[in-house]
Amino acid sequence: MKVVRIIARLNVGGPARHVAWLTAELPRAGYESVLVTGVVPPGEDDMSYFVRALGVVPQVLPEMSREISWRDAVTVWKLYRLLRRERPDIVHTHTAKAGTVGRVAGLCYRWLTPGMLFARPRRCRFVHTYHGHVFHSYYGAAKTRFFLTIEKILARLATDRIIVISPQQYREIHTEFGVGRDSQFAVIPLGLDLGAFDKWSERRAEAREAFGITDDSVLIGVVGRLTEIKNHELFLEAVALYKKESGRMERAATTVSSSSRVRFLIVGDGHLRPSLEARARVLGVDEDVMFTGLRDDPENFYAALDVVALTSRNEGTPLTLIEAMANARPVVAMAVGGVVDLLGPVARHPTSTEPAQDDGYLICERGLRVPAGDAQAFSRALRRIIGDENLRAELGERGHVFVRNNYSKERLVVDISNLYNDLLRPTTVAVHQSSNSSGQRI
Repeated sequence: MKVVRIIARLNVGGPARHVAWLTAELPRAGYESVLVTGVVPPGEDDMSYFVRALGVVPQVLPEMSREISWRDAVTVWKLYRLLRRERPDIVHTHTAKAGTVGRVAGLCYRWLTPGMLFARPRRCRFVHTYHGHVFHSYYGAAKTRFFLTIEKILARLATDRIIVISPQQYREIHTEFGVGRDSQFAVIPLGLDLGAFDKWSERRAEAREAFGITDDSVLIGVVGRLTEIKNHELFLEAVALYKKESGRMERAATTVSSSSRVRFLIVGDGHLRPSLEARARVLGVDEDVMFTGLRDDPENFYAALDVVALTSRNEGTPLTLIEAMANARPVVAMAVGGVVDLLGPVARHPTSTEPAQDDGYLICERGLRVPAGDAQAFSRALRRIIGDENLRAELGERGHVFVRNNYSKERLVVDISNLYNDLLRPTTVAVHQSSNSSGQRI
């Protein structure tokens, strides 16, 4: 059986790793995979090296890009010709742009055949994976409505299965925004190479030394592309609020008394780096925050961190939090998208040692959850977790067990191959359930 897998670009992030692992591993399950991608535009970092390291050589369409343009018509035509040449059993698209041009080309491939005169299209199934969505926080209202309308049409006309990577994402995409039918959806969480993080504790001292961090310091890191959707500016504002509040408060059991013991790390690169560095200077935290630039060694820099933070406006299931938990690192994150599922249910509210006012965050089973866009609450959550070493250890261990049980690369490959098998077995009634231990069912 053959799968043509399409993604708009192999830029730094979870989707690129996801498609690389699937393309490399699925042949062992009996599925020949062809990976098709566009080019990474200027200002974004390219992860093609990661794909090629796995022995995958993608077919590149230079016309395929993230933004809408006249070249999309050329992309559809080239994809149609590629499908004619490869004759796939399944076309699997990933991310919004590839999902649009890939499924339009797939419709052409299915129906532009002499058999269409007798209502006998080519036999080909279409699968689309939402790694995130663009239905809020990316564009203005009119453009967002346009994209949502396209997604609804494609879900109806050109999609056999819709994969979401968390139950919360299903609730947003289907229940809130009305995309697709219940019967189309399957929840299949991300997977990653957990073996890369097996010996994080042995690498910790060397990794911290490379950043100039002493054993008695607390290091908070945020990992991701420096783009608007990741909202690093709010992270800097929260750092400034934390620093200001820590300078005023008396020493308490849940508070680090000296901000000199706390350092902040921004791992990643992007077009916003100059403006973010300038913002750090304006806020007076430029000596507290270190910009590392792009790093391709997550097995090292996660080991150096004490806490991983996330301030995004919108997310699918952020790979950075899964990698943090794989390294037993506790997390503080905004309650957006699949973050809610990663953090788990509320475990307890702040204890009586906290200030009397409502601090605005919740302590969940695997991390601290903060309302989206609330810099004050994020600052208070940082103060809590910085000052409570036992809480950090407890949340880190819970996250580590959770990721080990649910987010392996091997489980991902099994789940996807099972979904493909169901699609290509016409007499079987498909059960849309991931084989992970969480047992989520749609």
